[in-house]
Amino acid sequence: MDDNTLALIRLLIARLERISADSFWAHRASGVKGSLLRVVEKSEKGYPMRRVELKRIVDLGFFILEKAARDKTE
Repeated sequence: MDDNTLALIRLLIARLERISADSFWAHRASGVKGSLLRVVEKSEKGYPMRRVELKRIVDLGFFILEKAARDKTE
């Protein structure tokens, strides 16, 4: 995994951590955050990651962030 992808994943993890516990999306964010943390851990150990799986998890993380942000502004 390249450095840019790893930096994006770490940024996404940090943003998911900031979703309020009162939010409907907090529980889902927690699960995605855990998956992303496992991806980072595997990458640091040198295990390969399937691009399709990585894209799915990252896309889901951004989806949750978007929904949580919309709920906050409404």
